[in-house]
Amino acid sequence: MDKFKKVQDLITSAEADVTKFYDGRNAAAGTRVRKAMQELKNLAQEIRSEVTEKKNSAK
Repeated sequence: MDKFKKVQDLITSAEADVTKFYDGRNAAAGTRVRKAMQELKNLAQEIRSEVTEKKNSAK
C-alpha cells in the first residue's frame, strides 16, 4: 500500500511540470516529466509483482 501512495504522490508532484511542458513549452519541465514517468513505470512494475506474488501465495 505504501508504493501505491508513492505513485499518487509522484503524480501529484509531476502535475505542475506537465502543465509547464504542455502549456508553456518548457523543455526542462519535459525532462522532469519523463523522469517522473520512468519512476511511475518502475513503481507500477513493483506493485504488479507484489500483487502477483500475494495472489499466488493465497492459493
